[in-house]
Amino acid sequence: MNLRFTKMHGLGNDFVVIDAVNQRVALNPDQVRHLADRHRGIGCDQLLLVEPATDPAADFRYRIYNADGGEVEQCGNGARCFMRFVHDQGLTAKRALTVQTLAGPIALRLEDDGQVTVDMGPPRLEPAAIPFQAPARAPVYSLEVEGQEYTIGALSMGNPHAVLTVEDIDRAPVATLGPRIEHHPRFPNRVNVGFMQIDAPDHIHLRVFERGVGETRACGTGACAAAVAGRLQGRLDARVRVSLPGGDLVISWSGEDASVFMTGPAVSVFEGTLQL
Repeated sequence: MNLRFTKMHGLGNDFVVIDAVNQRVALNPDQVRHLADRHRGIGCDQLLLVEPATDPAADFRYRIYNADGGEVEQCGNGARCFMRFVHDQGLTAKRALTVQTLAGPIALRLEDDGQVTVDMGPPRLEPAAIPFQAPARAPVYSLEVEGQEYTIGALSMGNPHAVLTVEDIDRAPVATLGPRIEHHPRFPNRVNVGFMQIDAPDHIHLRVFERGVGETRACGTGACAAAVAGRLQGRLDARVRVSLPGGDLVISWSGEDASVFMTGPAVSVFEGTLQL
């Protein structure tokens, strides 16, 4: 089949975005891995599908596949690209949308300056909802990895996150410790791992090892998770600038049952057609 696609990125976290409203799309994991391959395919961190909504309360359905071919629940940077894509491609003229995800509905808004704000919904803090094996909810948990104890925050932003605080973001062991925590048995669905350096109550630096992908230039849900974890620990303000390798996001969370709001850019790079 001939597949029309758009290559996009949010702060360097890159995506192949496919309109599955106006073309028939049926991809298996091998095909997703091929499309994501940076040498033999298009290359991306995640593949995003724009589908018709199955819920009458939603405008579209938003599906996310990691580079390893597995479907996942949520991607914040992808959500911003989703909003720009459906608007730029003429799939909608609305500047505010509700879209379905595996993690539930999220709200998107295209701002006047071209940036996109995503209402990510409230964080899920109970261990069973992450999921994470722990006897009770806590602002921090102790996690043993190969005989060494680490202190983490753990929560879900529609997908599971572990957040570690580090002194020096440039020297953080992202490539070595990230995959060990990702596959830790206390996270039955694996986990995204954030390494957070706190510069001030309203500013952090962050690197994220994404589940099924590896370290990426940016991770929207990871930025949300880090801001929430730091606020739960009493170390961050309600509004935080998160500096990732690809650029900055602004995350706002007033606490407990409130939604987390993320604002940042989304950029189209090129369009094309690929035969599968």
